[in-house]
Amino acid sequence: MSFWDRIKLLFKVRTSAELDRMEDPRQVMEYAVHEQEAFLQTVRRGLVDVATAKQQLAQQVKMANTRIPRLENQARQAVAADREDLARMALNRKQTAVYELQGLELQLAELEDEERKLIAAEQQIADRVASFRIHKEATSARYTAAETQVKIGETLSGVSGELGELSLALGRAEEKTRQMIARASALDALMAGGSFEPTVLGSGDMVERELRQISATTAVEQELAALKAAEKAQLLPQTAHVDKEPKGV
Repeated sequence: MSFWDRIKLLFKVRTSAELDRMEDPRQVMEYAVHEQEAFLQTVRRGLVDVATAKQQLAQQVKMANTRIPRLENQARQAVAADREDLARMALNRKQTAVYELQGLELQLAELEDEERKLIAAEQQIADRVASFRIHKEATSARYTAAETQVKIGETLSGVSGELGELSLALGRAEEKTRQMIARASALDALMAGGSFEPTVLGSGDMVERELRQISATTAVEQELAALKAAEKAQLLPQTAHVDKEPKGV
């Protein structure tokens, strides 16, 4: 197989696949019903045309049947008047009218036979259209039900591309939600344990911070005691000098 043959084959395969996807049985059935109804209307119009032509021929037959007796009477009158030439002319016209009448009657019989056939065909086609319309409705309902079932199956199984992407998005949203809940729980645990309490003594664990606080408090107390002792030592010499002065002066 040449390169172009392969290209043609690939194009036909893809075209056929696309046509299969585009072909809706409901639309095909609707088109078939429409075509049969159009054909039924054509048959009915033909039936009207035949009935009209039959009516016209019937009028012509009636006129021919009226003309023949009149021509016979003219021939008798001509014979009575000893006008053989006029009698012969009237009889010739009568024969022509008879031939025309026979032809009209034959055509009328043919039209009547054609009308009977068209009436029978019209009834058969009308019955077939009615039956096909019922079949179309049933087929369309079954196709719609099957199509809906397929969509439901695709939805439940996640086969549908759009629904599959939506499922993935929901999965990512749920995963982010779980991560956020875990982070919030961890922060609550840290806050409950005092890990985020402010301190001026630097970082470290809770025991170390407590020990540093105790040391700082002790140092402050010791320094305060030393200051008090120094202040007291400065006051003692002044008190002793006052006591040594004579009481009588």
